[in-house]
Amino acid sequence: MEVLSPAGNLSKLKVAVRYGADAVYMSLKKFGLRALSDNFTHEEFIEGIEYAHARGVRCYVTLNILATEADLSEIDEEIKFIAESGADAVLVSDPGIFDRVRTIAPDLEIHISTQASVTNSAAINFWVRQGAKRIVLAREVSLADIRRIRENIPREVELEAFVHGAMCVAYSGRCLLSNYFTGRRSNGGACAQPCRWEYKVYVAEEKRPDILMPVEEDERGTYIFGSKDLCMVGNIPELAEAGIDSLKIEGRIKGEYYLAAATKVYREAVDKYEKGGAYEVDPKWSYLLDKVVHRDYSTGFFYNTPADDANIDETKSYNKPAFVVGIVEDYSEEKGMYRVTQKNKLYAGDVLNVLMPEGYVEPVKVIRLEDEKGQQIDSTPHPEMTFYMEIDNKDVRIPAVSFLSRDGDKDNGISRQ
Repeated sequence: MEVLSPAGNLSKLKVAVRYGADAVYMSLKKFGLRALSDNFTHEEFIEGIEYAHARGVRCYVTLNILATEADLSEIDEEIKFIAESGADAVLVSDPGIFDRVRTIAPDLEIHISTQASVTNSAAINFWVRQGAKRIVLAREVSLADIRRIRENIPREVELEAFVHGAMCVAYSGRCLLSNYFTGRRSNGGACAQPCRWEYKVYVAEEKRPDILMPVEEDERGTYIFGSKDLCMVGNIPELAEAGIDSLKIEGRIKGEYYLAAATKVYREAVDKYEKGGAYEVDPKWSYLLDKVVHRDYSTGFFYNTPADDANIDETKSYNKPAFVVGIVEDYSEEKGMYRVTQKNKLYAGDVLNVLMPEGYVEPVKVIRLEDEKGQQIDSTPHPEMTFYMEIDNKDVRIPAVSFLSRDGDKDNGISRQ
């Protein structure tokens, strides 16, 4: 099975590749459903595809907005550019855009986006007759239905399913809340995600209309439209046996640490399953997925029970995610120190967790910090500054593009001893 990771910009594409993705999905500045992510300029797009292809990773490009007439007047040149760039496929939901791709770039592979709400074999066979190679199933399709779908479509048709990340409160993402509240066109890529906002709801008795009583969800607030996040790492065998070819991780707007952790976990999970033998969730996977910012996990609609938690550790980390302080760039043999790019303030004496592309190490302690001039410093206060870090364990060698994090909030409750 393919591990498919989000690439919201060039830097994230490189992280996804480094942490084990088989393929990435990405977008230019227009016509994708994540207009609020950085996305790619034409120059970055070409660089990203060359970087990925040099490492055997495929690149799929989103053209999955529900197009207006104005969109159609601009899209032809982008289709030509995508085809000439060497992209492996485009994701489409609009029949009009599908037709334009088939006309302008007949050799470009087309995947049908989840935004098309494909939930049955008849719809899949329709799209296959038009020339589609892969279908990204609607997130509302159960595993039982996927098995039945697989029996009624050609085996060469690829099925892709979201397996991790945020879920939309609306059916297959077809929401108008963003349009209504903010004027941002959700199905044009600019969703403001009002389903994630905190709402205040009050009720009043008929006989006492002047007395309003708040309806409260929990101590964190009332998020009545916010769905749980999806996590299927405990169900890789069932996904494979149902006939899923590609496991899609949500999150082009999310940070690099989330991307690295999720990609690493699903890479290891797929590799473990495909080696054969008993499949069990590694406690390290649960630990990593609990360290990224997330809502309580669930298995979504795969088992027709959206309220059930996924089969991972029940400890949730919504309020206590890992706090990323730096990314390792390389190691200086001369100094015996790591060169690090700062992401948040770090202190000498901090104990750090290390997220590496391959393998795991125990937490390390920072015993010395230096600035770029070689001057010893007590902390790293400047955003994106480069600094050098010496750790207590000389037997550990942390590779480049490893994330350093500590537990707790930005600068609160951290032991400096």
